Amino acid sequence: MNITILGTGAWGTALAIALSRHHNVQLWGRDAQQVGTIAATRENSRYLPGIPLPSSITLTDDLAAALQNTDLVLSVVPTAALRETLRAFAKLASQVPIIWACKGFEKSSGKLAHQIAMEELDSNTQCGVLSGPSFALEVAAGKPAALTLAAHDKLFALDMARKLHSNRLRLYSSTDVAGVELGGALKNVIAIAAGISDGLGLGNNARAALITRGLAETTRLGLRLGGQSETFMGLTGVGDLILTTTGDLSRNRRVGMALAQGQSIADILQNLGHVAEGVHTAPEVSRIAAAAGVEMPITEAVCAVIDGKLAAKDVVDYLMKREPKAE
Repeated sequence: MNITILGTGAWGTALAIALSRHHNVQLWGRDAQQVGTIAATRENSRYLPGIPLPSSITLTDDLAAALQNTDLVLSVVPTAALRETLRAFAKLASQVPIIWACKGFEKSSGKLAHQIAMEELDSNTQCGVLSGPSFALEVAAGKPAALTLAAHDKLFALDMARKLHSNRLRLYSSTDVAGVELGGALKNVIAIAAGISDGLGLGNNARAALITRGLAETTRLGLRLGGQSETFMGLTGVGDLILTTTGDLSRNRRVGMALAQGQSIADILQNLGHVAEGVHTAPEVSRIAAAAGVEMPITEAVCAVIDGKLAAKDVVDYLMKREPKAE
């Protein structure tokens, strides 16, 4: 297939490298200078230093050109830029299938990616979401990973999963678009909590409790918002949650560890240099959960620490002193 990937961040670049082994890949970025540097050096030194970009991948900062003669578009821009990207795509290539690979809620509206897509794409455009436990660096390095491709159209999801599947990137299909997106968004909040726990040196027992109760929170809200229970027990639920709460490459876990050291959220994000979706997702999740009548104490604790209302060292008491209840 001819595949166009929108977004030259870590994940967009990693997918370009992985898919270029079996497909013709074009990588688009909005920053002409960055695109030119990557094309010249064959390396995305900002996000994936040391990982060479195959010569077969072409790069461009011209969106119209990038969308010509392509069979599939993968939008790998951050959630904050998804609406603008889909709007531009719809004007240029609405007949081409598009799959997004971002996680989280839109800050201004609290909407998930598929809800944004419903507002911006032509109703006939085939579309879906790609998500799952995957660190960009490992995928770019050719290490094996498994992902889920979800679409409301079952046949489209199955067809795309089969076409993108490879011996290093195993894809499963699903029709639970909302559940897949919710799992990918909510795990980032729990990862911040796990980072705080690890940063405070609370041990493996505490981390295991946070992951388990975090999954309970995620599932409660996910089911209330239309997700399916088996999704939260799968790759985009417990799989992504385990990876993000335990892996050293997890940006959201690193945010939590820095919060445990007393750093301000502004300084943390500036030093991180990457998007940490959990920081922006946490208040949206808290608001949505409150409106839905779903109790999410770990999420509330993360929000309180990010907002400076609760010191990281006091999170343990906040959570442990809650009234005992049946599991």
